[in-house]
Amino acid sequence: MTTAEHRTPVGSGHIVPVHGAPCWVHLMSRNLRAAQDFYADVLGWRFRQGSLGDEFCVALDGGRPVAGMAQLSDRLRGAVAWTPYFAVDSADDVAGRVRERGATVAVGPLEFGTGRAALAADRDGAVFGFWEGQTLRWSVGHGSAPVFLELRTRDAFAAAIFYAEVFDWATTEPGGCDVTYEHDQVIVRQEQHLVAALRGGGVEEAPDPQMRPRWHVHFRVRDLEAVTAAAVAAGGAVRSTAPVAGGSGHRAVISDHEGALFTVSEATQEQEAAADSGSR
Repeated sequence: MTTAEHRTPVGSGHIVPVHGAPCWVHLMSRNLRAAQDFYADVLGWRFRQGSLGDEFCVALDGGRPVAGMAQLSDRLRGAVAWTPYFAVDSADDVAGRVRERGATVAVGPLEFGTGRAALAADRDGAVFGFWEGQTLRWSVGHGSAPVFLELRTRDAFAAAIFYAEVFDWATTEPGGCDVTYEHDQVIVRQEQHLVAALRGGGVEEAPDPQMRPRWHVHFRVRDLEAVTAAAVAAGGAVRSTAPVAGGSGHRAVISDHEGALFTVSEATQEQEAAADSGSR
């Protein structure tokens, strides 16, 4: 698959993202101010109001955008969670592909500012979003953006087929993402740059019925011990810790004050990709 990138500048700080590539991560919270306080204490983020109103904000790391946050409406029963969004050329077309493959489009596609967004769940229940329109200059593994996106699921190979068909990862058209199967995990790259991994059972293994499929967002930190201590002090919890394979640092799964899970790691993107999924 050709992996040439076609990013076009469209104004100050905005681009047209690569189709099928991760283009943003977003936290939905019951209390936006409390969420800002938690992540400021734990990860050192600052915040500015987003373009969509008072209930939306952009988290900044070193003055650069790292993630989005929003206040859940009292009328909605959505889960408090971190969710990755993938860039698409047509939200309507992708919503149709999701439904055709037995998955669920829970919200949208809806107009948001200069774009259109939808929230969906794959066939195993892992929640993800997709976005049609311009995005901030943000790319997984670069600058302040998350270092890594990871789908933990029951059957990585089946999940890879689903996402490849939905997001055109398997197309022969120029651009998009390249997908390979390596060491019982599916690796997604954009211009040879790793952006996501899909982990689960091997091709000939039975799916694990105890696994709750979900997307995890990995943030790189300099001092894991300090971050985990700050998370506990701010009302969160450390769910697990483990060394990264090869002795190249440690990682921890943290739940914030409302239970939203995310991963912090001292490892590089490539080291995380090579980590033994059995240690998680």
